[in-house]
Amino acid sequence: MSVRLTQDEVRHVAELAKLRLTEDEVEQFAGQLSAILDYAARLQEVDTSSVPPTPYVLPLVNVMAVDEPRPGLSNAAALANAPDSDDGFFRVRAVFEE
Repeated sequence: MSVRLTQDEVRHVAELAKLRLTEDEVEQFAGQLSAILDYAARLQEVDTSSVPPTPYVLPLVNVMAVDEPRPGLSNAAALANAPDSDDGFFRVRAVFEE
């Protein structure tokens, strides 16, 4: 079964994607998109009934490092580059209006 997109369908898809295509591009993409749809249709014909669902193609491995406590910054060091601070705290502009 061959799927052939019309140039009007390609223009419609281009409009949905907010793409501006020349007439040459419309013609070129009509052929390319049709070939992609043909390939997708061929894949639908493959019998996968004996293949179990596979959520991941590779085994899952935890790549996280062990969480070990370490000393943090001192209050003075944390505030050293702050544009504004007050009494040991970061001072930021109010977000909510009163």
